[in-house]
Amino acid sequence: MKKFPLWAKIFIGFGIGLVAGIILKVAMGENAAAFSTTWIKPVGTIFINLIKMLIVPLIFSSLFVGAASIGDPKKLGRVGGKTIAFYLVTTLFAVIIGILMATILQPGALVSAEFTKLAAAKEVTKTSLATTLINLVPKNPVAALSSGNILQIIVFALFSGIAASLIGEKGQPVIKVMNSCAEIMYKITAFVMELAPFGVCALIINTICNQGLSILAGLAIVIAAVYLGSIIHAFFVYGTLVKTIGKFPILKFFKGILPAQIIAFSTTSSSGTLPATIECNENNLGVSKSISSFVLPLGATINMDGTSLYQGVCALFIAQIFGIDLTVGQIITIILTATLASIGTAGVPGAGLIMLSLVLSSVGLPMEGVAIIAGIDRILDMARTTLNITGDSAVNLIVAQTEGEMRV
Repeated sequence: MKKFPLWAKIFIGFGIGLVAGIILKVAMGENAAAFSTTWIKPVGTIFINLIKMLIVPLIFSSLFVGAASIGDPKKLGRVGGKTIAFYLVTTLFAVIIGILMATILQPGALVSAEFTKLAAAKEVTKTSLATTLINLVPKNPVAALSSGNILQIIVFALFSGIAASLIGEKGQPVIKVMNSCAEIMYKITAFVMELAPFGVCALIINTICNQGLSILAGLAIVIAAVYLGSIIHAFFVYGTLVKTIGKFPILKFFKGILPAQIIAFSTTSSSGTLPATIECNENNLGVSKSISSFVLPLGATINMDGTSLYQGVCALFIAQIFGIDLTVGQIITIILTATLASIGTAGVPGAGLIMLSLVLSSVGLPMEGVAIIAGIDRILDMARTTLNITGDSAVNLIVAQTEGEMRV
């Protein structure tokens, strides 16, 4: 299995689990559920617990380092501030579109109501909008870290990282330590994700034995929702910004970045596509090298519109299949978590699944949902990576236009 990439291993694990689950269901009938819960599900539970173990140290260290890097006073001039603002605003729109897609298409409605029984024993905290906004700022950062309050951890990490960069040399020792911590967590994450095929296999077997094959219909709608949402976001959000603020023809923009989009779709790596993205922006769109060399690498690090849209769809799908009605406050929490956490997603193996677990944790949704999504994650990754680099290029063009740095 070493020669296969991670996504292929997870897909194979998902497929084996699907076939094994069907065989057990047919062979054992009603006894399959009890057998899988007792003997197979514990393997998946261990995998879920390993992911939970990663969340707090990973998100704090990676967000601290991400905030420290963009908080460099030399970078955060007019161009830097403008770039980050556009990235965060478009990410916000992406999450909202993802939530709307899942709300309209209702992929969870196609899944057996048996999932609701699993959620019966799970206490999901209902929070109002006002409470969500008030609780953004931690009264006690240590308590937030120990209790795993995701939004408060994100806010504290962002403040800490920016402050560390603003105090100059005095902050460098802490930044170096946190950078080392982040690298350690990335390595641990890589170890945990190597176990993902086994965890996903076990959890899918248990899902099929308990709920049957209705889950597959829901997953097909999830794929449709992510792809449709990505198309809407690309043409309506990016297209509108490119046309109005960037003063650039929409069709010419998409034609110019098409080679980079094809590479992103096939490789599912924003960083790996970066050379092609830079070339397309400079040669086909006419953006100056001075702007592209700053805006595009920064976008590959913090601009995760596709990932955020995917998280919005998947979070709502998981809430639907478990029969959990989310309050306005919880939906706002999903939007804020996905938007702010986008700063710290780069460089993490299996980033999509890890960040999805972060979003689920922020509103108390069942973590078992991660395994359900894992089997189609590669298909979704192709769409979200393409949207990510499209957003990088749109913001790059807009910033260049407003700074008078277009060569055409």
